[in-house]
Amino acid sequence: MPRNAIGYSACLRYRSLMFLSVATTHHPATDLGFLLHKHPERLHETDLSFGKAWLFYPEATDERCEAVLLLDVDPIGLVRGKGQAEGLLDQYVNDRPYTASSFLSVALNKVLRTAMTGISKERQQLADSDLPLEAVVTPLPMRGGEALVRDLFEPLGWTVNLAPVETVGSGAGGPRYGHLRLTGTGRLSSLLNHLYVLIPVMDDTKHYWVGEAEIDKLLSKGEGWLENHPAKDLIVRRYLRNRGALARIALERLAPETANEVLPPEAWAAPEQALEAPIRLNDLRMDAVVQAIRATGGTSVADLGCGEGKLLYRLVREKWVHKLFGARPRYS
Repeated sequence: MPRNAIGYSACLRYRSLMFLSVATTHHPATDLGFLLHKHPERLHETDLSFGKAWLFYPEATDERCEAVLLLDVDPIGLVRGKGQAEGLLDQYVNDRPYTASSFLSVALNKVLRTAMTGISKERQQLADSDLPLEAVVTPLPMRGGEALVRDLFEPLGWTVNLAPVETVGSGAGGPRYGHLRLTGTGRLSSLLNHLYVLIPVMDDTKHYWVGEAEIDKLLSKGEGWLENHPAKDLIVRRYLRNRGALARIALERLAPETANEVLPPEAWAAPEQALEAPIRLNDLRMDAVVQAIRATGGTSVADLGCGEGKLLYRLVREKWVHKLFGARPRYS
């Protein structure tokens, strides 16, 4: 099949940005389209709550077929009404729209949900077979370094090739991001589920609130491999955003007889205490100021004598604010 001209152009343009690709050399390789339920000659577009996702095939021949999942994340939309960091710089200037994270996992599940279940109406026997596969994820956050990447993927049978991605601020601690290439033989559905779970584990954070429903997602996507993974406790803890109570429940469901031994309750005291940190009086005062400004009906706010900009930091999270100005005296 011929290459999709739009998809190929987009792939060339965004090769240096965040994307995920899956390829096979099984003959005919274009059967990958049946397994992914996405035709190789089309550009597939999906709307997401945080932007858009495109899936296209930069290469689609009988010898090799590659599918690329590309995200366009709206960084401003992420901030409005959902801010968690303390300052404007953290809110607007960060790596969230550009690195593989829970955004990519959410897009993967929405765009390729049927493929992740291992169901293929036209090629079920192929979906149940081990195929030569290659996956690329870049830039992949490495919160734990190359050793952790290998500890996560190699026990699952994948050969890991990791190249550092140089960024501003890379220092003695080593590169913060990597270009990950996985190769091996296995079911396509297994590879997709491994990536879904382990990408946010490597990032060690998520862009959404993690509750008990997330346990079911983890156990569903981890069925058949997570319970025997040597890094099981770390995967569970990070996937559930270090929420100790949720992690204990998940481990008990995975291995009831060993959960308490692997992860004793006292090991989770610090994260749980952090989640229950008391609200400061200054935060209450700031909320009162914001409510008073909102009551005026204005959408533009100027803070004269803004100091460190704490009020501006708070207002930037409000959807009704359209313009913000801050000024402070110049001291000699």
